[in-house]
Amino acid sequence: MKLRLAVVCLLLCCLGPLRGIADADGPKDNHPDNVRAVPPIGIELDAETTQKLYDQLQPIEDGIERLKKSHQQPQTIDLLPDVEIFTRAVRGAIEHREFYSKNDVKHAAELLNIAANRLKQLAAGKTPWTKETGLVVRGFRSQLDGTVQPYGLVVPESFATATHTPHRCDIWLHGRGERSLENQFLWQRLHSAGQYTPAKTFVLHPYGRYSNAFKFAGEIDVLEALEHVQSQYPIDADRIGMRGFSMGGAGCWQLAVHYADRWFATNPGAGFSETPLFLKSFQKETLHPKPWEETLWRWYDCPGYAANLTQLPTIAYSGENDIQKQAADVMEAALNYEGIDLLHVIGPKTGHRIHPESKTIISAKWDSLAERGRNRFPNRLRFTTFTLRYNRMHWLTVDALEQHWEEARVNARIDGSQVFVEPRNVAAFTLEFPAGHAPFPTDKPVHVKIGEQNFRQRPKSDGSWKFSVVKTDGKWSTGEFEKTLRKQHALQGPIDDAFMDSFIFVRPTGTAAHAAVGKWVDRELNRAIGEWRRQFRGDVRIVDDVELTPEQIASNHLVLWGDPSSNAVIRKVIGKLPIEWDEDTLATDDFTGTPQTQVPVMIYPNPLNQNRYVVLNSGPTYREYAYLNNARQVPMLPDWAIVDVTDSKSEEWPLSRWPGQITQAGFFDENWRFRKSTD
Repeated sequence: MKLRLAVVCLLLCCLGPLRGIADADGPKDNHPDNVRAVPPIGIELDAETTQKLYDQLQPIEDGIERLKKSHQQPQTIDLLPDVEIFTRAVRGAIEHREFYSKNDVKHAAELLNIAANRLKQLAAGKTPWTKETGLVVRGFRSQLDGTVQPYGLVVPESFATATHTPHRCDIWLHGRGERSLENQFLWQRLHSAGQYTPAKTFVLHPYGRYSNAFKFAGEIDVLEALEHVQSQYPIDADRIGMRGFSMGGAGCWQLAVHYADRWFATNPGAGFSETPLFLKSFQKETLHPKPWEETLWRWYDCPGYAANLTQLPTIAYSGENDIQKQAADVMEAALNYEGIDLLHVIGPKTGHRIHPESKTIISAKWDSLAERGRNRFPNRLRFTTFTLRYNRMHWLTVDALEQHWEEARVNARIDGSQVFVEPRNVAAFTLEFPAGHAPFPTDKPVHVKIGEQNFRQRPKSDGSWKFSVVKTDGKWSTGEFEKTLRKQHALQGPIDDAFMDSFIFVRPTGTAAHAAVGKWVDRELNRAIGEWRRQFRGDVRIVDDVELTPEQIASNHLVLWGDPSSNAVIRKVIGKLPIEWDEDTLATDDFTGTPQTQVPVMIYPNPLNQNRYVVLNSGPTYREYAYLNNARQVPMLPDWAIVDVTDSKSEEWPLSRWPGQITQAGFFDENWRFRKSTD
């Protein structure tokens, strides 16, 4: 990884400086002790205006509740999010001062009119908006926290006459807008088609849970929105493309390299593609990362995943004079290192926008790629990852790594009835073709060569083929990966990974053993609840420790707040976590702390349900300082850390960046055991 970054830096130097770029105002946001509010506080409504909105809102909310309790068909109830997106947006804007102009208030009233009309139609068993063409807004209920989330669609005219014909779908990721909250997003999506509106194509505009560059909950929002669109409209799974500009370009890069086998092509414009070089260029920020921070850049920094674009046609765009051209320059260098020549369309003498002539060039190439569609079963794969969060590429699944956050690679190719595989830093993998898609004759064995080892595996009579191997003591053997207490896909950490699936906060009802700890827990719990709404536009599901049900344990990651004295669930599981913690003791394998003033935060497979996580005392780990630039929105803590709650604010540990002084932090090994901690 360090070698690749050095090569990228060298190649960037050869590319020369960007011309005509004005100084960005980003450096004004380089002071963690003086952080402005994101999103900003809006205008204060007068009592009369507020009451008018409530008078319009309340009957719709009451109608929604009546419909939920009625005996309507399940499909009718399933469409309620198409109404709730409006009421939730407006109520949130009223209660949290998220109107920024009189027009916002006017638009909110008009959105509520749409909601009232949809509710009336839904109660009558009619859903005309699901058949509309043009600009449509829809909603779905998110798996993460149960809230309704919006998305916009451009529905092509061809859908009206060919409602069952599979259509192409382009996903367009929007740019940063600190004042683009739900109310503003919905209005825009009803009145603006966006940059590209190709014929016979659905264009999906995910909200992405506001301004996070489509990372974390924003990443899941894109995938959930797409899944919902596919359930509602005839989408051709082999002609789904990923596009975006500015912050959306950044999201496009990461969704491209992490899910390269899902799209027929990708078209990132501007944005950023990694953390350190971009912040140095755009923000003029000198970084002093903690060791674990630098390691965790590998989650979303795209250059290390560049080889995955071997499978994905890529058209990058930049304005010649745009400082964010840096993103494509970095990726061009990384791809060059992999032997790939990036197609980089550059708008002449253009700043941060898409040049009309460039747009014409891109559209022609994009349409040609869409006509070809996705190659679902290429005979050659190149795959790289640093985490099992991203472990698939077409017919390859990496089931286990030798060491997380170090580069893992698999090169594989098919030659007749032979498969050649070259794995590195991989402990288990599976090759699989579904029925009818194995590219091998069914009457001959397939020969698999891994290094010096050779294996044979016959296809099934239905034309499927599956081959799994596990590495033990340096040797490969056939067999399924045993999902014991070992890091695996979606159960590999770090702490932030818990907030990419269904989770619930478990609140303590008892009293902490030590007053300083109890005070810190209360502050961080309340902060995490508030920030989830502000930054990820959701509402945390909360349950008291004594009310937690088996059903909630079975279906959620549990975020446990408190200590063994205050939280009954912590008390129940602490003996099965790799940490000793009670009123008098706080200790790990290589650290002894002070329970009176220190608190552990960590992620670990839940002893009550090892298919889910348990998290101690942490929400998402990046904080207010990171909100000011999307490239800063990266994990700030690894699998575990010890927080000193007495030194809660200092020059080195400002509260806008850290929950307190981090005295120790580190990662668990592949078997969820402590590795040597990192100061």
